[in-house]
Amino acid sequence: MYELGVVHQDIDRADPEAVRDLSGLGVATVHEAMGRTGLLRPYIRPVYPEADLCGTAVTVLLQPGDNWMLHVAVEQLRPGDVLVAACTTESEDGFFGELLATSARAHGAVGLVIDGGCRDVTELRHMDFPVFSRAVNARGTVKATLGSVNVPVVCAGALVRPGDVVRADADGVVVVPAERAAEAAEAGRRREENEAGKRKRLAEGELGLDMYAMREKLAAAGLRYTGTGPVTTGTGPVTTGAVRTPGESS
Repeated sequence: MYELGVVHQDIDRADPEAVRDLSGLGVATVHEAMGRTGLLRPYIRPVYPEADLCGTAVTVLLQPGDNWMLHVAVEQLRPGDVLVAACTTESEDGFFGELLATSARAHGAVGLVIDGGCRDVTELRHMDFPVFSRAVNARGTVKATLGSVNVPVVCAGALVRPGDVVRADADGVVVVPAERAAEAAEAGRRREENEAGKRKRLAEGELGLDMYAMREKLAAAGLRYTGTGPVTTGTGPVTTGAVRTPGESS
């Protein structure tokens, strides 16, 4: 059950060096590096194509159609923080716009992730203030009902705690528990190095079928080839029995 009507002012943020390292990795890489965990639901999308962020979470629990607690949360921001806002029930109202972004940036925020609506998209893009939201909606909100700041929230299906790392890009949003930030960054770095080698092999013409040793499994699953197939050329290795020459029976 959510804790309502409270602002926790003292939070433990992830190590800044780990946050910096994670900022250099894509969301897909971080997600894979953490064992395919941490993704927010894919309906959370950037409000403009270039939006990209990485920082430590200051969490906000909102009431539907009410952005009061976003204003409260701005006071708790530190440089490098990301506002992460969830709602007590589904709501797509325009909780956040240009004026709140201006205030949040002045207090160190590097962006917003919100399971709700956002507006003033043109202005946010001109400001280059990255927002990832459930909806874009011009409908405004009131300031009447208490929520909370810096409590654990479930945002678009993912648990986010104050101080966790939030990484967002064109592929989506992923949350990294603060205590796993360094581990995830190192695992992501190793994954990128491995992918660089694979990218080189694929660019040279090697097939994924061979690089990932798929042929035997495909044959065991019953895959059949018919007709005359292409001849493997270039620098990619040829697997015996897997590539046919022109006119060879299938």
